[in-house]
Amino acid sequence: MLGRWRLPRQANRIDDLFPERRSLPMNQPQTLTTDEARELIRGVGLRATPGRIAVLQSVCGEARPRTHAELVEQLTSQGSDASTIFRALNDMTEAGLLRRMELGDHVWRYERVSSTHLGADAHPHFLCLDCGEITCLEPLDMRPITKENRELKKVGKVTEVLLKGSCSACQESE
Repeated sequence: MLGRWRLPRQANRIDDLFPERRSLPMNQPQTLTTDEARELIRGVGLRATPGRIAVLQSVCGEARPRTHAELVEQLTSQGSDASTIFRALNDMTEAGLLRRMELGDHVWRYERVSSTHLGADAHPHFLCLDCGEITCLEPLDMRPITKENRELKKVGKVTEVLLKGSCSACQESE
């Protein structure tokens, strides 16, 4: 899709272009203005179409990963259709603005990429098995302890961590 004509990546993450947002935790939404979204999209070599701008603003405006269906429900009233939203999600994922994940239910979810969290690759998520709510968690330092010398050693590159259980709201309602 993007192929050879893509511009080199420079400041392609929200906190690269807007350093004042670096301290925001992953589970806090970031409201992007149209100009900020346009700048981010153009920064990775994509055309800043109204559909891409709306999708990026919507994904960044949520504290949790969003599905294509949720975005379609929200953005069709603003003039975007399902296929435009799907293409925008895929283009911005390929360009490095969004991250795509699947949490075991065969549904793709999309979230913003932040270079301050686990090298911009991943951060852990908590999935409530009762209500289905997904919560972004702060990065964890997870390294195994070897039995031989009790030293912490890296396993490799962790790309995704998913914790499952009951959220506090569901536990209180029981």
